[in-house]
Amino acid sequence: MSASLIKRTYETLAPRPLGKAIFSAAVSMKAPYFRTIGASFVALEPGRGEVRMRDWWGVHNHIGTVHAIACCNLAELAAGTTIDVSLPESHRWIPKGMTVSYQAKARGTLTAVATVEPLAQLDAGESRDVVVGVDVTDPRGMVVVHADITMWVTPR
Repeated sequence: MSASLIKRTYETLAPRPLGKAIFSAAVSMKAPYFRTIGASFVALEPGRGEVRMRDWWGVHNHIGTVHAIACCNLAELAAGTTIDVSLPESHRWIPKGMTVSYQAKARGTLTAVATVEPLAQLDAGESRDVVVGVDVTDPRGMVVVHADITMWVTPR
């Protein structure tokens, strides 16, 4: 079985000029709801993914800050792609739940960093919950949102 489509596509495009922008657009085409936040990938590797979202009126709430659900969308994008490139080829994932803590008003370009435990050693028949932690930070590095996203991981 070959590596995930996300992993293969990122590894092919990321080193090329405009590659990360093309990858970001491709992910948004595959899962159109992510298009609503205009996210761009900074890094994506087993165990860690980093995705940014600029602050613009389309993601604002009624008080002019970045809407909490836009932050959740960013967190889910970072978590999903990170676990996808972190799993062995024998396994797949689906989101099962999300616990979110809104810690401060979100302003400016936001960066979501998702981290997940090493998963390469999953047993071939093993199914289990895996929690992907995501910190969303503002331009000063302050965590404005923290999410723990539970993924149900099963053999293909």
